[in-house]
Amino acid sequence: MALSLKPAHLKRYKDIAGLLLKYGRRDLVDAAGLEDGSDAAEAAGGKPEELADDLERLGPTYIKLGQLLSTRAELLPPAYIEALARLQDNVEPFPFEEVEQIVTEELGVRLSKGFGSFEEKPLAAASLGQVHRATLRDGRPVVVKVQRPGIRPVIVDDLEAMDEIAAMLDERTEMGRRYHFSAMVEEFRKGLLNELDYRKEARNLTTLADNLEGFERIIVPRPVEDYTTSRVLTMDFVRGRKITTLSPLTLISLDGDSLAEELFRAYLKQILLDGFFHADPHPGNVFLTDDHQIALLDLGMVARIAPRMQQHMLQVVLAVSEGRGDETADFALRIGQPTAAFDEPAFRRRVAEMVSEQHGARADEIQVGLVVMNLSRIAAETGVRLAPELTLLGKTLLNLDAVGRTLAPKFDPNASIRSNAAALMNQRMLKSLSPGNVFAGMLELKDLADRFPARANKILDTLAENRLALRLDTGVDAGHVTRGLRKVANRIATGLVVAALIVSAAMLMQVRTRFTLFGYPGFAMVLFLAAVAFGLVLVMSIVRTDYRDRQRERERDGR
Repeated sequence: MALSLKPAHLKRYKDIAGLLLKYGRRDLVDAAGLEDGSDAAEAAGGKPEELADDLERLGPTYIKLGQLLSTRAELLPPAYIEALARLQDNVEPFPFEEVEQIVTEELGVRLSKGFGSFEEKPLAAASLGQVHRATLRDGRPVVVKVQRPGIRPVIVDDLEAMDEIAAMLDERTEMGRRYHFSAMVEEFRKGLLNELDYRKEARNLTTLADNLEGFERIIVPRPVEDYTTSRVLTMDFVRGRKITTLSPLTLISLDGDSLAEELFRAYLKQILLDGFFHADPHPGNVFLTDDHQIALLDLGMVARIAPRMQQHMLQVVLAVSEGRGDETADFALRIGQPTAAFDEPAFRRRVAEMVSEQHGARADEIQVGLVVMNLSRIAAETGVRLAPELTLLGKTLLNLDAVGRTLAPKFDPNASIRSNAAALMNQRMLKSLSPGNVFAGMLELKDLADRFPARANKILDTLAENRLALRLDTGVDAGHVTRGLRKVANRIATGLVVAALIVSAAMLMQVRTRFTLFGYPGFAMVLFLAAVAFGLVLVMSIVRTDYRDRQRERERDGR
């Protein structure tokens, strides 16, 4: 595969080559052929704190790339990760005339007709857009986020160049084969193009606001749908200040411990229960309102996690917080995919050492997010490819640690995780008993009941016609196998009865009756108690039968 000779790509190749040379990766430059046709000169060794500045100079795509790299602890040393974590997405604003033109084109109405007021000076300007304060015709205070003119073609060209270089590195370098740069670029492409569609950010705001309604001190601004398009986003105005700008006097007057605890609990719910979370809670995106509430802003970057992945992540986070290194390694392997170069002893040893060091640290030194990111690095270095959701979780928790310690310097995230674990597990259990899941279970039972007569009839016909055959290894007692099959069948049947009783009882819990037991609907409790009784009988039968079998084996061995 060769690099493209498109004029729009050549400058981007040169920019990337210059970065790699400056930060000591000539091997990657040579492997990808990036110097061919370019004047990229090798510079003196770049320092970690210079990387963020270099990316800012290269434009919006590279700023967003830096934000992605700050979540990939397996690719960069900690000093570079820390430098990129401070990357500020602040640039010069574009002229108000262009703002007015874009808003008019997108909303189909002039500013003076659509808004009661619209401030010319932006509140903030970033690489993809800028935010202006305004009011609607009914006096409702809002902010309007307007996308930079011409930004999409620039980003598309940058992404194409990055994709070509990533494919070349994957093909020609050991590092590329290990880390799969093309997959990372594709992940980056999806996230960045989603950020360019403000309608998706509006939906994210609505979803997060709905999910966090139960948290009285957490605010998420809601969008104004009629004033939102792919390039213009209008949402509620939240009056407040960035957490990082608060004075020591303001922090003293806050109840910082309870604020930090509620914020952390809200994120644990997002990540481990809802499966949808605000993935960029750096201090600049977290405001303290005038009435001392926490506002979460800028939902361009979000993440979604499947239910099974949520369970594994909860297990990893709990194992880390409790200092259980062996179990942390076990749960991480469930999330990851070992490669041909997997070194399991080294992986387990290094994970155990890292977790034990974390568990022995003082509360004000503990950084759960950093531990999760280091777990990703250890996995990559020992031949395990972890799911990208885990690295994003690490970056989110790292940012959350910084916000929590700003609010409460002695905040202990490990203690918060442990104290909220039981509540999270209870909520997950209740969520699994939702009407949808219960009805899905009932449909499966119905499908089993529908198919059972036909399948039983086939089995009986096979037996009647003497066509049933068992293939046994030499020396195995056929009678012993038959008895084993009978026991398995009986236990499965009893288990199905118990499951049916539990499902039926769960559904009857929603039916109000005068007959109650222990304060709950009586018929439901009767079914629950029957399920418990059947379950105990089943367990006792299993234990008794297994005990007898072991006794017989000992007697045979004695003879």
